[in-house]
Amino acid sequence: MALNNLDTLYRQVIMDHYKNPRNRGTLEEGSVTVDMNNPTCGDRIQLQLDIQDGIVKDAKFQGEGCSISMASASMMTQAIKGLEVEAALEMSEMFSEMMLGEDIDTEDMGDIEALQGVSKFPARIKCATLAWKAMEKGVHNE
Repeated sequence: MALNNLDTLYRQVIMDHYKNPRNRGTLEEGSVTVDMNNPTCGDRIQLQLDIQDGIVKDAKFQGEGCSISMASASMMTQAIKGLEVEAALEMSEMFSEMMLGEDIDTEDMGDIEALQGVSKFPARIKCATLAWKAMEKGVHNE
């Protein structure tokens, strides 16, 4: 597929997650709650994780921000549900490497691959990684 078509497809995937966020909302009490923000651009997220027996049973988020931060939160919550905490942290590490422009295997990352192009815009990397940093903090505080 031509690079231009791929960029268009990735933009469409990001906008779909932004306009139709998956896992937006709140979880019942007893879940881990992490509030994080990116003061440089005003992105704000509250992430809630339901972790049982080392597995992320559910994940929800609320917040406001740019299309990249909100789409990334939507994609991340979708990707980590059902994973063992260690696997979720490994995925977060891979995402960080992708944001640094490293060539990683994105085959198992689903829609997250659409955020690859963000690495070309250093000012936007914090937008994309906000939800992931919240997840890392949440599983370590669990």
